[in-house]
Amino acid sequence: MDSTEPALPQSRGEQVDADERDEAKRRLLAQAEAERIPVEETTRAVPDRRWRGEP
Repeated sequence: MDSTEPALPQSRGEQVDADERDEAKRRLLAQAEAERIPVEETTRAVPDRRWRGEP
């Protein structure tokens, strides 16, 4: 390797790894958005008071 050659910011392998991580992140975010339940469709939890012995 010639010492006058400019240093590359990343090797090809590092760039491929970074691209794969970015693509995986996009897939995960898309999947999470597809599986997201809108807050309007959720129900509020109602406490179960039977364990207190109330009639």
